Amino acid sequence: MENVKHDKGFYGKTDSGEKVSKITLTNQHNVTVEIITLGGTITSILVPDKEGTLADVALGFDTLEEYEVNAPYFGSLIGRVGNRIAKGQFELDGQVYCLVVNNGPNHLHGGLKGFNKVIWKSSIISDGSVKLSYTSPDGEEGYPGELTVDVVYELTNNNELNIDYSATTTKATPVNLTNHTYFNLAGQGTKDIYDHEFTIDADTYTPKNEDNIPTGEITDVEGTLFDFRTPVTIGDRIHDIPVDMGYDHNFCVGKSQQKKQFARVEHKASGRILDVFTDQPGVQLYTANYVDEVKGKGGVIYGKHSAFCLETQNYPNAVNQPDFPSAILQPGETYTHRTTYKFSTSD
Repeated sequence: MENVKHDKGFYGKTDSGEKVSKITLTNQHNVTVEIITLGGTITSILVPDKEGTLADVALGFDTLEEYEVNAPYFGSLIGRVGNRIAKGQFELDGQVYCLVVNNGPNHLHGGLKGFNKVIWKSSIISDGSVKLSYTSPDGEEGYPGELTVDVVYELTNNNELNIDYSATTTKATPVNLTNHTYFNLAGQGTKDIYDHEFTIDADTYTPKNEDNIPTGEITDVEGTLFDFRTPVTIGDRIHDIPVDMGYDHNFCVGKSQQKKQFARVEHKASGRILDVFTDQPGVQLYTANYVDEVKGKGGVIYGKHSAFCLETQNYPNAVNQPDFPSAILQPGETYTHRTTYKFSTSD
């Protein structure tokens, strides 16, 4: 069996003159993942359909300049805390910390300069793996403690994209890392995902208020629009979700010591299947509700519902909800998070 091939080269310079590299991983089936060191961003995922024809199933841009803005967070690593923190505040060890408010009344995805905006150091650690590293200074975006983060992207010959996160801190701090890749299994640039069939192994979800913050309840999915325990064609119900006109919700999939499969998405026309595994307690299903006339790769215009994200994570606003899984990392501890996106085709 051939080893997974890797290539690392110059991608460009940011507006401030920082060098950005691109790493390309290619396996024996010609599945290819491209990653840039700006934001640790996945810029392309080429996978075959049932006829063997390759297509890029990840939304993105053509230029570094566009990735420097990247308002939708296409493909990026998210931190220090992914998802929303209510009112941009939390209390820890008797001290109230005030963060940047950048999403209505909330703090979203680490603030104005989250991990999606920084240059990560990269090193090839094996034929199919690249490690990205970043040290977030004490006080960055309002967070306490110096946080040292490593993220390993690995492509296997089983068409698995593994993402392993780890972090340590010098002070107690909330941590909730994730990746924000937008998938369309028909190929990026396809108008919508209405013909995608979703299965999510979650008995409960976290309802949210008008500010997109969980109410604190954990609610059964039985009899609701959030029951994906058996396959659902997303177009049959996506327009029935109130307020958002689509999904932007956290599903409770159960934290475990080992990665377990919690989701499958299938595009029957192409035969492409995406299975997702994680050890995290939650996953945010987001159906690109706020992507509006965004110019993407090849000049294609991305619109609402043109993709989906399955962001493995802790629950949103967990730092302010005592009944949610703890999001606090203490000095001497190591945060770990493991997720796999596995691609295959139907027979």
